[in-house]
Amino acid sequence: MKRLTLDGLEALFAALRGQGFELIGPQLRDAALVLGPLEHAAELPVGWTDTAQDGGRYRLARRPDRAHFGYVVGPQSWKRYLFPPEEVLFRARRSGEGFALDPAEPPPRRAFIGVRACDLAAIQVQDRIFVHDPGYQARRAAAFIVAVNCTEAGGTCFCVSQDTGPQARGGFDLALTELCTDARHAFVAEAGSAAGAALLDALPGEAADAADLAAARDAIAHAAAHMGRRLDNAGLAEALRARLEHPHWQQVAERCLSCGNCTMVCPTCFCANVEDRASLDGDSAERVRSWDSCFNLEHSYIVGGNVRSSGAARYRQWLTHKLAHWHDQFGVSGCTGCGRCITWCPVGIDITAEAAALRAG
Repeated sequence: MKRLTLDGLEALFAALRGQGFELIGPQLRDAALVLGPLEHAAELPVGWTDTAQDGGRYRLARRPDRAHFGYVVGPQSWKRYLFPPEEVLFRARRSGEGFALDPAEPPPRRAFIGVRACDLAAIQVQDRIFVHDPGYQARRAAAFIVAVNCTEAGGTCFCVSQDTGPQARGGFDLALTELCTDARHAFVAEAGSAAGAALLDALPGEAADAADLAAARDAIAHAAAHMGRRLDNAGLAEALRARLEHPHWQQVAERCLSCGNCTMVCPTCFCANVEDRASLDGDSAERVRSWDSCFNLEHSYIVGGNVRSSGAARYRQWLTHKLAHWHDQFGVSGCTGCGRCITWCPVGIDITAEAAALRAG
């Protein structure tokens, strides 16, 4: 492991740009921390934090220090870069008596800066979902991941319950732990791949000493001890399967707006709609996939009608798929404990509270 200074962090950005990567990371925009292109480390939300995330509540405030990663997750996840909100699956153009497919363009090489452990786990979940999707696999192979270990937790975080954080435990190229105190401002950097090790070797810095490693462990442990939420997973899948007709589903539906916010901000949800579009002259056509939501009434439409016509049925589909049936499909939970679905629900529906209520019933 190596200890990087602020100059070393900037050198990391420069090295990634020099290798042809487009840098994507958190930035302050519209009173939220969102993802977008970066050039320099100074463009990170330096000295900002999110305060007391809660059901339907998100606020930013200044920190007393100059921490570069002193916040948790915002409304956007890395899903939008690996599984885009809209994607052209193929284009075809008239050629002679038939049609020819346009060749697929190679994806941009992107370096993801500041990937939290819960989002890293979500990427690994989607790796299972899209294992046979060539577009996803190409974008995934072109990505360089710089993870950041959390040193504080948000009000809706429960990654410890899901065993996904707050420390990144694999699936990254580099992982940083920020140490920002009156005495020092440094980053303990760990390589997680051959590409990450080669890059780290080339960066200016010194080997992390015992004090650095101890400080990093203590900071991560502090985050683990201050989770804002908890989810008891023991026997939860079985309990949910046994309560498919429980009246609590209707009680949740009376509050739920079926807006789909929870699925849009979720880093693992993958519902999509596929649409074929043809030009008016009939010379070209394309197939487009776009994000959808199980909360949309038409998403469950089959010949004869909608199989989930009520809000209660749609909420039940989302919660049971996420926490129960996902295990059957992919061998893991569909929830990584990021808490976004709680924070960004307009009426503050809390997945941990609803799961607990259904278990108790």
